[in-house]
Amino acid sequence: MTHARGCYCPMAVALITTIWSPLSQSESYFNPAFLTDGTANVADLSRFEQGHQQAPGTYRVDVWRNDEFIGTLDIPFEAAEEDSPPPAGGLTPCITRAMLERMGVNVPAFPALATVAAGHCIPLKTAIPGSEIDFNFASLRLNISLPQVAMHNSARGYIPPDQWDQGIPAMLLNYSFSGNRGTDDDSYYLNLQSGLNYGAWRLRNTGSWRDTHSNGSRHTEWQNIGTWVQRTIIPLKSELVVGDSNTGNDVFDSVGFRGGRLYSSDSMYPDSMQGYAPTVRGIARTPAKVVIRQNGYVIYQSYVQAGAFAIADLNPTSSSGDLDVTVEENDSSQQRYTVPYSTVPLLQREGRLKYDLVAGDYRSGNRDQESPSFAQGTLIAGLTKGYTLYGGTQLAARYTALALGAGKNLGDWGALSLDITHARSQLADDSRHEGQSLRFLYAKSLNTLGTHLQLLGYRYSTTGFYTLDDVAWRTMERYQYGDDSDHDGVPDVQSYHNLAWNKKGRLQVNISQSLGDYGSVYLSGSEQTWWGNRDASVWYQLGYAGGIRGVSYSVSWSWNQAAEIGGTDNIVSLNVSVPFSLFTGQGFRRDSAWDRAWATASASRSRGGDTSVQTGISGTLLDQHNLSYSLTQGHNSHTGGSGSAGANWQATYGSLGAGYNYSRQQHDLNWQVSGGVVGHADGVTLSQPLGDTNVLIKAPGASGVSIENQTGVKTDWRGYAVMPYATVYRYNRVALNTNTMSTSTDIENNVSSVVPTKGALVRASFDTRIGVRALLTVNHASQPVPFGAVVRESKTGVTSMAGEDGQIYLSGLQLSGELLIQWGEGANAQCRAPYTLPEKSLQQAITLKEIRCD
Repeated sequence: MTHARGCYCPMAVALITTIWSPLSQSESYFNPAFLTDGTANVADLSRFEQGHQQAPGTYRVDVWRNDEFIGTLDIPFEAAEEDSPPPAGGLTPCITRAMLERMGVNVPAFPALATVAAGHCIPLKTAIPGSEIDFNFASLRLNISLPQVAMHNSARGYIPPDQWDQGIPAMLLNYSFSGNRGTDDDSYYLNLQSGLNYGAWRLRNTGSWRDTHSNGSRHTEWQNIGTWVQRTIIPLKSELVVGDSNTGNDVFDSVGFRGGRLYSSDSMYPDSMQGYAPTVRGIARTPAKVVIRQNGYVIYQSYVQAGAFAIADLNPTSSSGDLDVTVEENDSSQQRYTVPYSTVPLLQREGRLKYDLVAGDYRSGNRDQESPSFAQGTLIAGLTKGYTLYGGTQLAARYTALALGAGKNLGDWGALSLDITHARSQLADDSRHEGQSLRFLYAKSLNTLGTHLQLLGYRYSTTGFYTLDDVAWRTMERYQYGDDSDHDGVPDVQSYHNLAWNKKGRLQVNISQSLGDYGSVYLSGSEQTWWGNRDASVWYQLGYAGGIRGVSYSVSWSWNQAAEIGGTDNIVSLNVSVPFSLFTGQGFRRDSAWDRAWATASASRSRGGDTSVQTGISGTLLDQHNLSYSLTQGHNSHTGGSGSAGANWQATYGSLGAGYNYSRQQHDLNWQVSGGVVGHADGVTLSQPLGDTNVLIKAPGASGVSIENQTGVKTDWRGYAVMPYATVYRYNRVALNTNTMSTSTDIENNVSSVVPTKGALVRASFDTRIGVRALLTVNHASQPVPFGAVVRESKTGVTSMAGEDGQIYLSGLQLSGELLIQWGEGANAQCRAPYTLPEKSLQQAITLKEIRCD
C-alpha cells in the first residue's frame, strides 16, 4: 500500500498556478512534466496554463447585490475574456435578464437589455454603465455592484413576489400537554393546533382539552378555539381568512368572529412592522401555574418558579385583545389582572393604504354572550409630511359605531395618534345609549438616552359609550365562574361584568430606561375606571435589573387590583444570580458545565405580610446546552418549609419538562410535553413545537446532523428535520453543521435560503453523498494513472482528479463500483477501474486502497 504523500485536486491546481508565471508579453508555456520526477505521465492540463484558471461550468454561489444578500443560486460561469482584468478563478458569470429583475434592476430603463433574449448572457458593464462584478472563487461569493439609478425605487430588503415560496403540501400538528398532580387536586391541559397546506391555502384548527379534579368532583371540557382557512392574495398584498378568527385592533378593539376577513398584510411590505405581541409580566410568590385567557379561551398555561417572570412567546395570531392573567400560587392563593393589548400610534408610510374588511358573527368563549351578526371596515392612509388619517365603522342590529382619527410623526418628539369613536348601543335590557370615546396613543425611543416608551395610551369614554362586546352580553350584570374551585368548595370567580358600569378611563403604559453599566429600569401597567363605580382595576409592575462581573440582580414591585373580584395585592420581589465561574477565577467558559451553573436567591413579601425566601442552583447541561435544570429550597410564612426541582429538555423531537414542588400542606408534580408532527410527500417528520411558518430540511441519508443556530434541532434517521419559526417574505438562511456529519456523509453545499409565505412549509433540499471516503492509488499498465486525469464513478457520478503517484480522493462511494479515468482524447487515453471496499470502510474517516485500471 502506497501512503498518501501526493496532493488532491485543489492542491494540484494551486501548485500549477504557483510555479507558472508570465515571463514576457507573449504567451508563456509551462511544461507539465515539471510536476513529476520525469518518469510519470501527465494528463492534458492546458486549461490551467492561463494563471488562476478554473473550469467553466455551473457553480452554486452566494449572490450579493450592493452588499445585500440576494440568495444562493446555481449560476453558469464562462472563461473571462483576455482583455478584461482576470477575476478569481478566471471566470465571469452569465448574468441574465431574469437575474437582473430578481435583483431589483429597472430593466425597461436600459434599451440595451431589451434586445437580449431570455436566458442569454448580458454584458453587464456595457449594458449598465457603472456596474461592477467581483467573483471570489475561494468563498464562492459573487458581488455585483449596481448604480442606484439602475434600481427600482423599492425599500432595502424588499424581495419580489415571484421569489416567494408557497411551500409544499403538508399536514401539520402542534401539541402541548401539561399536567399537575397535587395533594388535593389534579389538572391536565392539552392544546392542539392542526393544519393542512395545499398550494397557497392553509386550513387550521385550534382546540384545547382541560380535565380538573378537586374536592371529589371532576370537570372535563373540550373547547374548539377556532377553525379557519386562510391564504395570501399576492396581487393585493393581503390575507384572506374564512372561519373563526379575530378582527384587527388598529381602530376598534379586537373581537372574535366567525365569518370572513380580508386585510392588508404588513409583512408583505418591506421595512414595515412585523406585528406586536404583549409581554406578560408578573411576580409569583411561590412556584405557580400561570393561566392566560383571551375572549374566554385558555390560550396559554405554564408553570413558573418563584420570583418575577416574563412570558414573551405568546402566539401573535391568537393574542389580539386583552389578556386575563391568573397566577395560581402553590399555597392555593391567586392573583388576577388584565394585560391590555393595543397597538402603537397608527402611522403609515406616505402613499400606503391599509384596509381591513370583516363580516360574520360575533364569537367568544363565554356562554353568557350572544353571537350577533356584524360587519366592520377600517381604512388607514399614509399622507405627506408624516401624517396618517384613519377611520372605520362597526355595524350590527343593536350597535353602530363610527371612528375617525389622525396620527403624526413628530420626529425627535416621537409619534402620536388621536381618534374619536361615536357609538349607538342597545343593551340586554333594551335600553338605548349613545356616547363617544377618545383615544390617545404615544410612542418614543430616545436611543441616545436609552429610553423606550414602547406604548403609552389613554382612552376616555362618556357615560353613554359602549362597545360591541358590551352589547353581546345576555344580562346586565353577572359573575363568571371558572372550572376550578378553592379547597373550601367555593367556585373561583373568573370575571365580572356590570353594564351599568360602562368604561370611563383607561391608562396603559410600557416604559423602559437603560442606565448603561448600572442596569435598566422598566414600568408596565394599566388602570381601568368605570362610570358608577369608585373601584378600579389596576395592574402595575416596576422593576430594576443590573449586573456586575457576571452577577445579575433585579428588584420588582407589583400591584394589582380587580374590581368586584378581589385578589388585590402588593408584592415586592428580589432576585440574585451568581455564576459559579466567579469562584474559579478562570473566567466564563461556555464549554464547562460548572461555568454554566448559577447560585440563585429570591425573596418576596406581599401586602398581607406573607414572605417567601428561596435559594437554589440552576444551569444548563449537554453539548448544545439544551437541558436546563433548577433546584430550590426555601421557607414561606404561610406554608412553612418548601422546595422545588425542575428540568426542561429541548430535544430533537420536542420539548420535555418536569417539576416537583412541596410545602407543609401541598405536594405537586407537574410536567409539560410539546412538539410538532409534519406529514409530507417523503414521510412523517417529528420536530420541536412548530411556528406559524416552518422549513422542512431534506438531506437524504444524512442522519444526526445539527442545524446551525437552532438549539437541539438535528436531522432524523432519514435525514429530515424541521426548522420552526421562519420569517415570512424574507430570506431565511438554513445551514447544516458539517462538524456533526458522520464519516460516511458528505454534502455538496451546506447552506440554502428560502423565502416562505405566511403559514407555508417550505423545503430546503441538500445534495448529500452517503458512502465511503477513500484515497485510492490507481495503476494503469504498471504505472500510476497520469497526474491531472479526470475521474468519475460510474454509478453515483462522483468526480475527482488524479494527484501525484495516481492517488485519487473520492467521497460518497459505494462499497463496490467502477471508476472511469480519462487523461486525454480517444480510447487509448482512458481506462476503467473496478473496486471493492471492506464493510468497515463506512466507519473509517478515510480508507486507503490500491486498485488496477484496465
